[in-house]
Amino acid sequence: MSVDLPPLREVIARYGLNASKALGQNFLLDQQLLARIARIPGDLQDAEVFEVGPGPGGLTRALLQAGARVTAVERDRRCIPALAELGEAFPGQLRVIEDDALELDTTRLFDGKPHIVSNLPYNIGTALLVRWLSADWLPWWQSLTLMFQKEVADRIVAGTDDDAYGRLAVLAQWRSTAKLAMPVHRSAFTPPPKVMSAVVHITPLAAPVQVDFLTLERLTAAAFGQRRKMLRQSVKGLSGALAALEAVGIDATRRAETLSVADFTATAGAMTA
Repeated sequence: MSVDLPPLREVIARYGLNASKALGQNFLLDQQLLARIARIPGDLQDAEVFEVGPGPGGLTRALLQAGARVTAVERDRRCIPALAELGEAFPGQLRVIEDDALELDTTRLFDGKPHIVSNLPYNIGTALLVRWLSADWLPWWQSLTLMFQKEVADRIVAGTDDDAYGRLAVLAQWRSTAKLAMPVHRSAFTPPPKVMSAVVHITPLAAPVQVDFLTLERLTAAAFGQRRKMLRQSVKGLSGALAALEAVGIDATRRAETLSVADFTATAGAMTA
């Protein structure tokens, strides 16, 4: 859909929307780049999309122009008038909720399964990802297309023996396919952050190994919390972990980064058997 909209810089100036460091805001203004991000999940014509932290609505514009029906959650009330103006330009396509995404029960907002597409505020991105990965499976969402700091994105998609491999990689790759969709240079943001960013695309696996999420989370937190130590040291304080390693045939003198996702799920499964 082609809609004549004012430049984002003009909208930001009109409503005084300087990015808030306290809210982890960095605005993307390049509409070609935003359109590329909106294409990552696939065809969004008449699809439900959930966006966290739309700010002045740059990515929201791209999603609406792709034909999506967007539910956007924004806690910065300064941005609400700009988003309302955008909603008027796309009648019936945009629902804005002024709330904190960490406090909101998002599963009740949708009739179907939305795609989640967000330039996540840096200060809540990881917490939201872990929440979405811990949902009942198959989850309430179709896919995740999320902007992170490049360092965090690398941790999500990393493989065994990679320096970035850790808790986030195991939690994501146990239940889903996680891919680095595109890098985003720091200069694309206003204001430019000190670090590079990247978009990660995550799609759920239909039938992952059945493991208790909290057990796997505790196991990976302990194992990677002291990643340079042998497992027998790093997980000794976690009830049942050493016995579980022995039960599944994993040498406790190994270090966490040498274990595959399957090794971790097998160990977590043995802990609750």
